[in-house]
Amino acid sequence: MSNYNVAFVGLGVMGYPMAGHLAKAGHRVTVYNRTLARSEAWVGQHGGQLAKTPADAARGQDLVFVCVGNDDDLRSVVLGDSGAFAGMASGAILVDHTTASAKVARELATFGMNKGIGFLDAPVSGGQAGAENGQLTVMVGGREEDFARAQPVIDVFARAVTLMGPVGSGQLTKMVNQISIAGLLQSLSEALNFAVRAGLDPHRVVDVISKGAAQSWQMDNRATTMIDDKFDFGFAVDWMRKDLSICLDEARSNGAQLPVAALVDQFYAEVQSRGGGRWDTSSLIRLLR
Repeated sequence: MSNYNVAFVGLGVMGYPMAGHLAKAGHRVTVYNRTLARSEAWVGQHGGQLAKTPADAARGQDLVFVCVGNDDDLRSVVLGDSGAFAGMASGAILVDHTTASAKVARELATFGMNKGIGFLDAPVSGGQAGAENGQLTVMVGGREEDFARAQPVIDVFARAVTLMGPVGSGQLTKMVNQISIAGLLQSLSEALNFAVRAGLDPHRVVDVISKGAAQSWQMDNRATTMIDDKFDFGFAVDWMRKDLSICLDEARSNGAQLPVAALVDQFYAEVQSRGGGRWDTSSLIRLLR
């Protein structure tokens, strides 16, 4: 694979290691983060260049990767005089790994198209561990020709990269992912709490049922810590509520019924009220104890 000039905008818990994998693969990486110290730390660890604005980071790059918090954050680093689009030339591609709305993906794709810039909405699943280990699942929306150019680079930090359809399809697929996780975690919380109240050894129960039809990623990776009441890691409740808000908003537009997701969102609000906004999403079980 050829080495590319790339920028990475947003060095949070996901973006920092993702950008690191790009550098390790030999790509020439320029980074931008709102907190300059974070960019300085990354450059100190991985080399490359740092920029003081997204536009500066994006200037002269083949691909610009973005991974920030939400729709508003995304617009702030992509649009405007200091945004990434301002520095990108015709023919470049912006790959957005933010979990955001399909609406903002289509908005930015249209803006980019008018400048000859490609756009891929490419949210990821796999959490911080997946980012650090280069094992993310990436669901992508956009044009096939843009996807074909970007995929070999995305592969550096992914175990699976799939084009789901036109712009917005990546975000819609991520919504399906989050809806599924919310229901699974609530069910797992209820099941583990039931096991304890029934007088069973929950660790032994999980060992048995994880070998059958009840098995899931959440069971394999979260059941033990749920039983042990440990939640100071993983994907935060605050972020899950942000994602579920996007899902519920999209459902109001397309007519989908999400009764379980809406209920679990309320449960997460209760977790937040107990000071658990930064707890892992598996902390739903605390409401049952």
